[in-house]
Parts: sequence; structure tokens; C-alpha cells
Amino acid sequence: MKTLGSLVFLLLPYFSNVSAAPIDHLPGLAGDYFKIDSENVGRPYHIYVRLPEDYGTTDKNYPVVYLLDGDILFPIIGAYHLLLHYDEPVPEAIVVGISYGTLDRTNGNYRSTDYSTPPLDDGDANGGAAAYQQFLADELIPKIEARYRTNPARRILLGQSRGGHFILYSAISRPDLFRGSIASNPPLNPNKDFFFQSLADMPSTDSKLFYSSASRDYETLRADSLDLFKHLETEEKKPWQLKTVTMESETHAAGIVNVYRAAMLWFFDADARSDE
Repeated sequence: MKTLGSLVFLLLPYFSNVSAAPIDHLPGLAGDYFKIDSENVGRPYHIYVRLPEDYGTTDKNYPVVYLLDGDILFPIIGAYHLLLHYDEPVPEAIVVGISYGTLDRTNGNYRSTDYSTPPLDDGDANGGAAAYQQFLADELIPKIEARYRTNPARRILLGQSRGGHFILYSAISRPDLFRGSIASNPPLNPNKDFFFQSLADMPSTDSKLFYSSASRDYETLRADSLDLFKHLETEEKKPWQLKTVTMESETHAAGIVNVYRAAMLWFFDADARSDE
């Protein structure tokens, strides 16, 4: 099965000889960059920040969209958000890409570790989601909110594939950390039972979880998501408002823009522009 991580790994030879170019020449992605050394995870991350088009001419506080797999999703979603704002009642936002600086999972890209639920036993080396969540909560989010004009009540997290696995983990383990969470085509293994736990004792929040599954996703991932759709929908009490969606005719990775559009339209009502 070729998930997002394996697909990008296959592209590495095509990009190995490409020279770096300043992002300053791409106004649709204009903003900031910094490197952060995580104490919780014990590794550095490259943080790319796309600032709203009117950021320098207003005193507004903006929603913040955090992107897992920022190495790929930041240039896609960062620029696309501006177009979405042009056409739909979605407010401008600060878009933050959390990146590894490489697509090579054998040499610096730790998405399989960071986005996977805590290990079932000591032999599972990939279950780093708890430490990564602490990095987000205690290190990255405070830095972003101190450095830029943000609206913490409109904090959103997007994850695709293994990143979607982390989104579900985060929504269940800390449902109040993000106001909106977007999980696209998540694999549920390992530790699938974690996602099927009862939510009855969890405190209610005003958060929203948008969970999408592509109709043309890999067969096992699609089947698991449909099972989890049923489980979550039948839970009488949930810590967030839930929307489960089948993205018709979409595939595992390439439909992320349409997932983002549908989720953001659900998160923000028709009055969004008036109270940005």
C-alpha cells in the first residue's frame, strides 16, 4: 500500500539536484520562517508561516491553521487558503506548516513516529504522538501566539493519512486543544482500539471534528474509517461536534484541497467575514 509517506519517498531522486529559491518571490506564501528545537520531542522542526494578505495593514487577530506534513501541505494549503477566502465566507488566516526539511523517512522525516499513537508495548518505536502533542501544546502554539496576532478561539489542525491518525488521537486525548480538527483518510493501525473507545466520560467542548474518507481510498483504510464513522456517530455523548464525510471520487492523497475546503466551510458560518 502506498500511503502519502511512501509516495513522497519515491519522488526524492527527482528533487535531489534542485537548487533552493527564496520563498520571498512567492507572495501567496509570504510570511515568516523559523526553526524550533523541541524539548519534548528532542528534535528540530522547520516552521513556515503564511501571513494574511492584509496582515501588515490591520490590527486584526486571525485564526491559525496548523498543517502536519508541512513539507508538502504548506505550499498547497498556504496559497489555496487565500483563494478560498476570495471566493467563500472563510476568514483570512495565518497558516503554519510544521516541516521536517526532508521527505526522506530514513533520514530526518519522522512523521511515522510523531503522528502514531503511543506504543502498545515497549517494542513499538513509532508511537510518538504524546510527545508530539506536548510539542504542539507547550512549545509551538505558545510561540506562534506570542509572535503573531492570533485568535486562540479559532485554532485549527489539519492532517492527511498518518497525519489524520494524529488528528483523531489529538481530538480524543485533548479535545480542547484545537477549535477545529480535520482528519483526512487516516489509517487507524496500530492501536486501532484506541479510536473505538467510549467517549461518554469525556467533557464537552465547543470544538469541531471533520473526519473525511475518500471513496477511492485504499480498501483497508476505507473499511476501517466506515467502521469508525458508525462508532462515532452512535456515541450518544461526544466531546466535539462531529461531521463525517465521504469524499466521492477522491483518492487517498490528492483530494486534500477539497477536504480542506469542505471542512473550512463547515467551521465558519456565513457571518465569518463580518467578524474577522
